[in-house]
Amino acid sequence: MPKKGHRKRLKFRPGDVCSESVTVADYADADPAVVKSGRMKKAVANAVEKEVKLLCGLEASQGAVEEVVSSAASVNADALDSSDDLDREEDCETDSRLGRKKKNKRRKESESSDGREYPVDIWLVLSSYIRPEDVCRFALICRNAWIATCTAVFWTRLYRRHYSVDVELPSHLRPIARMRCLRACVIRSLFHLYKPFNLRVSKIPALPESTPTTLLNSKCLLFWVRKVSGTRPEALWEFNFKLLKQDGHKNGCPKSLHMPRQYKDVHANPDTDCYVLQVTTLNFIFTPVVMGMTLTLFTINVSTDMRHHRVRLLFQDSPLQRGKKRTDHGGTQVLLDPVQSVRIMEWWHPQYPYSPYA
Repeated sequence: MPKKGHRKRLKFRPGDVCSESVTVADYADADPAVVKSGRMKKAVANAVEKEVKLLCGLEASQGAVEEVVSSAASVNADALDSSDDLDREEDCETDSRLGRKKKNKRRKESESSDGREYPVDIWLVLSSYIRPEDVCRFALICRNAWIATCTAVFWTRLYRRHYSVDVELPSHLRPIARMRCLRACVIRSLFHLYKPFNLRVSKIPALPESTPTTLLNSKCLLFWVRKVSGTRPEALWEFNFKLLKQDGHKNGCPKSLHMPRQYKDVHANPDTDCYVLQVTTLNFIFTPVVMGMTLTLFTINVSTDMRHHRVRLLFQDSPLQRGKKRTDHGGTQVLLDPVQSVRIMEWWHPQYPYSPYA
């Protein structure tokens, strides 16, 4: 789209101009989008005057012709003045817009250049005073702050700051001296040591208010059953399903910061994107083998006796693709009834089963 103030002008050659080449665009009432000025070209005016003289055949008509041409020129001059005023206003508007763009660009450059970059050592000192729940906010300040949260020193200091001998920790979370999976171990230990995190876990209800959808399209890696003792004289049975999320979000995720190579062992975690679905029932229930299959349906309903709950799981051989409707037919169904509790535990949950890190 052409910019204002740069309109196309018609070009004329004096030798080629005749009465047949004179168009409406040469006069004052021409479209300003085609011709910037409404004034008649001098070459066109001379050609018209010469042709009028030839048509009249009288030299005496020179005065009358000059009168006509002068009157037309005066009208065109008035139109030219008005069009020039409009052009000046448009040029002023264009210049003001360009000036604003330049000022905004300079302002952005000045704002971006006002910052000061501090070394990672400064951010490591500041990180010693942040709370565990503020680690994410601290890492979003700048790149060097994020690098500080990747170091083994940061996680070791965070662990020592909240470690207490009075708190009973699992054996694999007691004073940590290894580098591999250091971050995962410190986060797990904080859910035992740090009171706000511990309260957050204790507030999770035994049965979710609504059926969770986070486990759909998850692959079952492991399945085991365990007999436990509870408040009832009869024993309870725990059915555990270890599931791995496989939504394929890695393909569509935006570009992220690359982890420094020397800190990859610190951030290693084989249980990333893993969940454990733990269903506690009053009786032992025979269940088919579902390892290696994908969970496509998960519902929690009222049991047939109207006193407990019932859990229904449907596993398919292949994950459910986006855009396709789920079908209840086919697959392997697991029906657990009656159910006492349903828990979905992520890798940082205190009751998440420990798997030795390689």
